[in-house]
Amino acid sequence: MNQWTLSRRVVMKALLMGSAAPWVMRSSAFASSCDDHIVRLGGTIFPDTMNPFATWSSFWPQVFTYDCLVGPDARRHEDRKGFAKAWSVADDKLTWTFKIWPDMKWSDGQPATARDAAFTYKYLRDSIGKPDELNVGWNNTDGLQNVESITALDDETLQIVTKVPTLWPIDNQTMIVPEHIWKHISNADARSSFRNDPPLVGTGPMIVSEFQQDQFASLTANKYFRGGQPKTSGMILHFFKSADLIAQGLKSGDLDYGFYLTAAQWADLSKDPDIVVNESRIEQRDYLAFNTLSGKGAGSTKALQDPAFRDAIGYAIDQKAIVERALRGHGDPGVGLVMPLATDYYSDLSDIRRHFDLAEAGRRLDAAGYQDSNGDGVREDREGNSFQLELIAGPSANIEIPIAAVQLVAGWLGQIGIPVSVTQLDAGALRARWAAPENGGGGWDLLIDNGWLGTRPRDLLILGSSKAIGTNNGSFWTNEKFDKLLSEVEVTVDLKKSQELVDQAVRLIYAEAPYIMLCYPTLLEARRKDCFEGWGTQDLMSMWSYFPLDRLRPQNG
Repeated sequence: MNQWTLSRRVVMKALLMGSAAPWVMRSSAFASSCDDHIVRLGGTIFPDTMNPFATWSSFWPQVFTYDCLVGPDARRHEDRKGFAKAWSVADDKLTWTFKIWPDMKWSDGQPATARDAAFTYKYLRDSIGKPDELNVGWNNTDGLQNVESITALDDETLQIVTKVPTLWPIDNQTMIVPEHIWKHISNADARSSFRNDPPLVGTGPMIVSEFQQDQFASLTANKYFRGGQPKTSGMILHFFKSADLIAQGLKSGDLDYGFYLTAAQWADLSKDPDIVVNESRIEQRDYLAFNTLSGKGAGSTKALQDPAFRDAIGYAIDQKAIVERALRGHGDPGVGLVMPLATDYYSDLSDIRRHFDLAEAGRRLDAAGYQDSNGDGVREDREGNSFQLELIAGPSANIEIPIAAVQLVAGWLGQIGIPVSVTQLDAGALRARWAAPENGGGGWDLLIDNGWLGTRPRDLLILGSSKAIGTNNGSFWTNEKFDKLLSEVEVTVDLKKSQELVDQAVRLIYAEAPYIMLCYPTLLEARRKDCFEGWGTQDLMSMWSYFPLDRLRPQNG
């Protein structure tokens, strides 16, 4: 054999060491072949702590270690279950019973029972209304105000009784944690200083054993996993600031799977005979938000508070062009709050939907009192003052919004007489700007951002919730009727009624236009064929659970 025929992984490691990833020299993350049976994943993600009560940013890699009681995957796929193997609701629509896997163990060998699930929910619920309420992370108190009682009837039976009919018991995405670890952690520490340093203790197939922020997380196979110890030896999840290194790693074989790829990378990788590419609809929504505040934190012009102004802007946005030109076809044009993946609730709003027409946008602005009276090409507000809007944007923990989309929006607004200056911010500065006004947020005019939650009604409508200002409600918009509809849908278990309430809320916020939906991007991902078998098809990797890490197996291993 030619002495220069090196392993592709060794070559890639050397390239990265000498170029854009100096951290690799300090990492045990790369190996020289498929022989170690360690799965290597890469994504542009930025987990900051392994404490699920203190962050939204660490779903990956925590999802490989912790189970949800049910979770989205268990509801969509019969063969994917969470902490509970089965569940039911009584005729009263209030009493839920969950059967926990018998003889399940935590990764440290301790019994994992219904008592741990009861502890997790009570730990959250008992913090409600206190100064250290656990409301700042993935594991949070949202929805628990509607719970009457949480009881472990025995080791394998959890009962949740709600105050009103609600699907929260099966819709919530709380990660179940071990009581014997967390009972010693105060609420104050849980929401802030407690890091939950590895090795974590969970019931998932892969246990986080090492975490280096901004670099990687190493995971080892859970020998106590209820489905049997995974056939792979472990997993390394790399955190990349750029998708370029992900594409390079896939080509060289240094990575087995990568996600958040760009359209150009995906197209290039699709030509590689050693790689399988995939495109999946997801729950992400990319949007243009208006700062609707009228007091502290308000934008530079009162026009932003006017639904007629915002509606007119909607006619100047060509969602189809954004998909075709900025996303290169990998997405669906934006319409309302509900994305096409949420098939139970999606509507194209054909009877009220705006269409791209710059002339119509101009006519509506004129009619609303925003005219260019002096002919200088710049419109004035109703007080006769010309204005320029600041549009802020920045990096996302989800699929990045291409800068081309930002440029398109700014260009279209300029063509209708509304000049726009674009301010690109880093992640921290962007979060500070759209924080609640009492926390120093606001002061901007337009925001291009995105969000990725689930398909339950609350997640679909959260952008308009007054309770979510400073978190998911980036426009600061409030509307009593919308909040009432949201409150009603949260206590509804009947699908038809839920659909009617969601449709009313979606139409209300569409007409008020605090957001203009730009697009619903698809997830671009790829995997190699050579080291492992057992990948998914429609979803190579679930975005909501640890599939397929529980069933991957080495080739020839």
